[in-house]
Amino acid sequence: MSSALSFADDAANSPSRAGRAPYGNYRLGPAYDEMFAADGAPRPHYAALCDRLANLPPEELLRRQQACETSFLHQGITFTVYSDKQATERIIPTDLLPRIVTAAEWARIEAGLKQRILALNCFLRDIYSDGRVLKDGLLPRSMIYGSRHYRREMRALPVPHDAYVNVCGTDLVRREDGAFVVLEDNLRVPSGVSYMLANRDVVRRAFPGLFRSQGVRSIDHYPRELLATLRSLTPVREDVSIAVLTPGVFNSAYFEHAFLARQMGVELVEGRDLLVNDNIVYARTTSGLKRIDVIYRRIDDDFIDHLIFREDSSLGVSGLFNAYRAGNVVIANALGTGVADDKAVYSYVPRLIRYYLSEEPILENVETFLCREPKSLSHVLANLDKLVVKAVGESGGYGMLVGPHASKGEREAFAAKLKADPENYIAQPTIQLSTAPTLVDGGVEPRHVDLRPFILHGEKTVLVPGAFTRVALRRGSLVVNSSQGGGSKDTWVLSQ
Repeated sequence: MSSALSFADDAANSPSRAGRAPYGNYRLGPAYDEMFAADGAPRPHYAALCDRLANLPPEELLRRQQACETSFLHQGITFTVYSDKQATERIIPTDLLPRIVTAAEWARIEAGLKQRILALNCFLRDIYSDGRVLKDGLLPRSMIYGSRHYRREMRALPVPHDAYVNVCGTDLVRREDGAFVVLEDNLRVPSGVSYMLANRDVVRRAFPGLFRSQGVRSIDHYPRELLATLRSLTPVREDVSIAVLTPGVFNSAYFEHAFLARQMGVELVEGRDLLVNDNIVYARTTSGLKRIDVIYRRIDDDFIDHLIFREDSSLGVSGLFNAYRAGNVVIANALGTGVADDKAVYSYVPRLIRYYLSEEPILENVETFLCREPKSLSHVLANLDKLVVKAVGESGGYGMLVGPHASKGEREAFAAKLKADPENYIAQPTIQLSTAPTLVDGGVEPRHVDLRPFILHGEKTVLVPGAFTRVALRRGSLVVNSSQGGGSKDTWVLSQ
């Protein structure tokens, strides 16, 4: 049951009577609200922002929002919607109002994600070598060897520091009780970090005084940390040559590929810009051929090398995998990491943490039903109106059913898919993602959000204190993906 947000008349603890207008349409529902407690009082770490917004005229809020959007437009900060036939390239919607995370909350998130990426890398090393976890029966062999992301070509290949996953974007959500839990891991080619950095730039300029007074931790060093992580993957310690491999300008995340290459000062290349000779990778440059030591690839496994994987691909580089197998080039993230990105494997991660690290998970998973199990399938089919069902190998909000928001016909059609291919699906309870204040038509309203921090793992493990907060801009929507109508926010991690 939702209720209108109300403030006490005590001027010391609430916005002035004239300043209440921005919150006129703010309705607290069953979800945890980032800014307001259940009684309508601002949470302490949001109090300064709450007061600032209450005392800014609506037209000034709109002016600042438009300035943010204009900045994104001039910088060409875009993403592509492949399903939109009218206009595929768009400016990613960004919301002016930051999402704020306390120092204590971030400390738990950081510890939990470092623990998680370490266990996932142990798991990947294991399944591509001894397979001890499978021999011990912790996971079904068919789940791993039957996965379309398992790469037999990677068996027994050495990986620097045993770091298969070098860049990970893990999606967290906050439950109704306020605890952060892991929704999914993105281990293949996770995107969004450029929007995290771009949002910080525009929102810091929109609220300069507030930003300084809040003690917000910096994220500006992310490109340096990414560069250091990539350099740590090769024994070459001087004059390491790195390239960002992009599918090209028509890819949905091309802006990010170009942005990161520019920030790190490395080559941005497409497959046609690279060649392999004697198992050495070279980039074609205006000054001649340049040897490449590390490739930060933003291309899925299937398209890396048409001699090994998809024969019809023109995005990758002929002979690249042989150069990789010979140890003459490092590819980050390593090929075959998608098997641990599988939404079915996700449900086993807490057990993997206990198995490899002998530790209890710091961050919990969302309860997950594996449709491959007959008992779970029966439960899912009987409760489709209450669950979110996802295809195990899909991302970006595709291949899923949000049961409470689906029609009877949509649920019936999805039930047929489940019965035909149950191993391809998992289901989770519909979580009321937490809500955060969002600027809507000059006023402030709650919208559902998630949180994607980025973990770097090579010689050491690093998180910059920030994240890509995705926001469902449609009222009541739980789908935060930009391709499905979502947007993004700056995330402020406080220093104390």
